[in-house]
Amino acid sequence: MSAIITISHLTKIYKRDKQEITVLNDVSLDIVQGDFVALMGPSGSGKTTLLNIIAGIDRPTNGEVLIAGTDIGALSETELAKWRSRHIGFIFQFYNLIPVLTAFENVELPLMLTPLSKSERRRQVELALSVVGLADRMDHYPKQLSGGQEQRVAIARAIASDPDIFVADEPTGDLDRVSAEEILTLLERLNKEFGKTIVMVTHDPQAANRAHIVHHLEKGDLIPQVQS
Repeated sequence: MSAIITISHLTKIYKRDKQEITVLNDVSLDIVQGDFVALMGPSGSGKTTLLNIIAGIDRPTNGEVLIAGTDIGALSETELAKWRSRHIGFIFQFYNLIPVLTAFENVELPLMLTPLSKSERRRQVELALSVVGLADRMDHYPKQLSGGQEQRVAIARAIASDPDIFVADEPTGDLDRVSAEEILTLLERLNKEFGKTIVMVTHDPQAANRAHIVHHLEKGDLIPQVQS
């Protein structure tokens, strides 16, 4: 399989007043299409920054990031937003659901920016909610759902646009162990059955064990990977 993500000599520096803080230091990394990768490391190691650069949320200071052959650093903000909507599915620790919208409406929201018709949007939303096992909860509001169900709605929202890559930032960090295991099993299913590439930041060794490859970051440096 070819690499869907190629990162070459990536450096990220933040400026605070006159001080420069190097968050990522000359990181090079290839992620193969259809792989499930975990990024681990202590707080401040740069793992979330690396995830955000892969997702096109943040930009590198130096280096190159190729996603499916596209140099995302060369895209304008408008081009980058369109690129993200087509290629990246986001899964966050705190779900980011809109409380006044139903599960169906939360999943449909990003599709409102696409040229899909109302009937096409409905089909994709219903399919996404079915994949995560919540077809019978589509009319429920977030407050009527458990934390694990809210995270599954968030995953359905990410699934709905059929992206190539899922980026997950501590997707089980706010869940009890049973709910966390359900979410990790769902991510494994997306990877194995649907061939989705997943890049997951986690502090949890049990979550990292579900990945095929674990990369560790220490103070902005990528240290040798561990194969499971």
